[in-house]
Amino acid sequence: MNKTIKPIYLDYNATTPIDPEVAEAMLPYLNEYFGNPSSSHRFGMQAKRAVEKARNQIAELINCQTYEIIFTSCGTESNNYALKGAAFKNRSKGNHIITSTIEHPAIIEVCRYLETVGFEVTYVPVDKYGMVDPEDIEKAITSETILISVMHANNEVGTIQQIEKIGKIARAEKIIFHTDAAQSIGKIPVRVDELGVDLLSVAGHKLYAPKGIGALFVRDGIKLEKFMHGGNQEQDLRAGTENVLEIVGLGKACEIANRDFEKNVRIMKQTRDILEKELMEKLDDLKLNGHPGKRLPNTLNLSFKNLEADYILSNFRNVAASAGAACHADEITISPVLEAMKIPLEYAKGTIRFSTGKMTTIEETMQAVKNITETIMKLKK
Repeated sequence: MNKTIKPIYLDYNATTPIDPEVAEAMLPYLNEYFGNPSSSHRFGMQAKRAVEKARNQIAELINCQTYEIIFTSCGTESNNYALKGAAFKNRSKGNHIITSTIEHPAIIEVCRYLETVGFEVTYVPVDKYGMVDPEDIEKAITSETILISVMHANNEVGTIQQIEKIGKIARAEKIIFHTDAAQSIGKIPVRVDELGVDLLSVAGHKLYAPKGIGALFVRDGIKLEKFMHGGNQEQDLRAGTENVLEIVGLGKACEIANRDFEKNVRIMKQTRDILEKELMEKLDDLKLNGHPGKRLPNTLNLSFKNLEADYILSNFRNVAASAGAACHADEITISPVLEAMKIPLEYAKGTIRFSTGKMTTIEETMQAVKNITETIMKLKK
């Protein structure tokens, strides 16, 4: 009988499995503690305490005040609220927003929407590594600029932006500064005081919490337009009964990320580096995308010359990864990030993102190297 080959998951930037400790922490709120946090009786108070504990766990991870954390349904909602909330609340001061050309769609699409309702947006370019030059941000500022949004680390190529430098520029000009930290939390230090940001987005399912939960850091004193009308939950900014079960999960995930940070980063970087070294040695016509040093410890974005990403992925027997390009009816769509970095088409069309996680083993990594190498060699024949 043939032995079943276990799939190797190398797509942690897309989503992460729920940490067993997180699932265990959530379980009582699925089976036992069902109260509404807004209720004043014992059942409600149990739920309320759980929500506030989770808020504190997130605050400790990113080094902010507990009351500066607002719970959302996901990272996309956090980004939407940060941009729309800041833009509409401060419209009387100006209508200009600055962002970069490599942001996640949850930023780019919001900016495009804001352009339809009277805001002007400047999309600052990046260099060949996907890096934003803080000087370009500074040059883009006008008397009408009210908001800057630049991601902490890119989800596709892993390049880490110079957020601290941009933060200093924003503070000097008294401009609200937001960063999307969905990909960076748990992989590199994320401290709002060091980064100098006013708003910061968190996505639960990127750090071993469930899908459907996120958070937004809102620095004390920053005013946002109300996101959802109804009750007075979340400092009267986002109405609706709190998702206690998943809030507990996000809080626990942040506690674990804080506790095991060095160990987790060591595992992610070790397996990522093995993957990179082995593939670079075994295969020709490979291109590394993103900054060679200033990138997330788990992210490896490679272009296989003159091959198509979808075709590569469909031929992997037991490796899960993400494509940087897609083929639709004889037309190849290149990722906007790779386009912004000006990656040549012969490389860009064959781009694959591999991303390791704290659960990735060396044995899995070496098996993935074997499978990837055999696949590419076969496709090149």
